[in-house]
Amino acid sequence: MFKKLLVRGSLVLAALFVVLQLVPYGRAHENPPVTGEPAWDSPATRELAQRACFDCHSNQTEWPWYSNVAPMSWLVQYDVDEGRAKMNFSTWNVTQGEGDEAAGALTEGEMPPYAYVAMHGHARLSPQETAQLAQGFAKTLGGGEGKGERLSKEADEDDERGEQH
Repeated sequence: MFKKLLVRGSLVLAALFVVLQLVPYGRAHENPPVTGEPAWDSPATRELAQRACFDCHSNQTEWPWYSNVAPMSWLVQYDVDEGRAKMNFSTWNVTQGEGDEAAGALTEGEMPPYAYVAMHGHARLSPQETAQLAQGFAKTLGGGEGKGERLSKEADEDDERGEQH
């Protein structure tokens, strides 16, 4: 009796797992083009940001194998969509709404999220690296304006020519 119930339950779970794979959300895995990056204060800041932040906060996401398997694919896609919406290092020519909060999120331990670091050991930052990245974010992204520094030489050249943004 128990054995039959266990077999039937396993079959139902396996069928449900297969049906979940038919839901298309979470497997699009688009990496739109990079249209601009912050004017990084140093190569070290960019390297630390790339290591700890770019998978969710850029258009240079490296999609792990499990991002193709529902329901994990849904969670990964949601996190990337949310991360890019909050701050995207690959579209810095577009106004960013959370740039001035990045250093605080790092020093308060909110970023990178524990679950992400647990799955991606490369994102684990030492206390010294966290302080260095927070300081680099403060210099690179600025504080108070939420826009950070201008990125491109074209924007500075436009200013010199008196063009509006």
